[in-house]
Amino acid sequence: MKYRKLGNTGLDVSVLSFGASSLGSVFREVPKEEGIRTVHTAIDMGINLIDVSPYYGLMKAETVLGEALQTVPRDRYIISTKAGRYGQDEFDFSKNRVIRSAEESMRRLGTDYLDILLLHDIEFGSIEQVMEEGIPALEELKQSGKIRFFGVTGLPLKIFETVLSRTTLDVILSYCHYSLNDTTLLGLLPLLERQGTGLMNASPISMGLLSTRQVPDWHPASRDIQAACKRAAEYCLDKGEEIAKLAVQFSTRNEHIPTTLVSTATPANIRNNILWTDEPMDGQLLEEVLEILKPIDGATWPSGRPEWNEERDQTGERLS
Repeated sequence: MKYRKLGNTGLDVSVLSFGASSLGSVFREVPKEEGIRTVHTAIDMGINLIDVSPYYGLMKAETVLGEALQTVPRDRYIISTKAGRYGQDEFDFSKNRVIRSAEESMRRLGTDYLDILLLHDIEFGSIEQVMEEGIPALEELKQSGKIRFFGVTGLPLKIFETVLSRTTLDVILSYCHYSLNDTTLLGLLPLLERQGTGLMNASPISMGLLSTRQVPDWHPASRDIQAACKRAAEYCLDKGEEIAKLAVQFSTRNEHIPTTLVSTATPANIRNNILWTDEPMDGQLLEEVLEILKPIDGATWPSGRPEWNEERDQTGERLS
């Protein structure tokens, strides 16, 4: 396993990290014992960053993860969790709720501090509450020693530009913007590097698009995006390769992307993902797949409140 620096945090994180959403039976019903074995396999094979949230499985993921970590020395893993999102349409970025959420997460995870705490999917909250209450809550938690580093997560890349124009963050988590079908995250790198903000990249398979499995009905991608990804997946299959393997290798090979999160609750799957990062990538296949995906390169979907996409000045005021 390779490791890279996470911005200015001083943390050395594994290039592949573990997304624990699957422990909450988000994608399928996962027996607790299977989930625990998956966590142990990930850590034993070199993964040291684990990301979770109270939203995943309505606290189940944090609870199972906490049980899995009971037998693991605290210095063997970096734990990242979130606050602000607690249900499909339940968002609260108020100061008191964020602080209380962190304390609840620590109890479920069996730790007296969190390495990283992120405000979860901020584009669904108001800019004012996130900036005036959520971020100050994170700063207070850091000053008290309950968390070491903090940041925000979300889908639209604009949200990171908006927040970083008004404050500094230790880390951000972005998903579905650095994968075979969308590399628009690269445009944000100069800003992150100037500010020393660490980057966590998530969902190298675009929430299941880059897979031979049936795309779930809830997936927000357009038919054109889904069709192109399906063609690319079938092309890889005809060549005797899994597109998921190519996708993981593609996302983890870029030295400017410190870590990429993958989520699974199967020991064999996390083992394969880890092994893939050390195998050479098929350059010819990559070129051919990128050509198939070229018509939808960078295409995404809307998420959250429109206000996060409005043009604003350095103080956060709307520009006319």
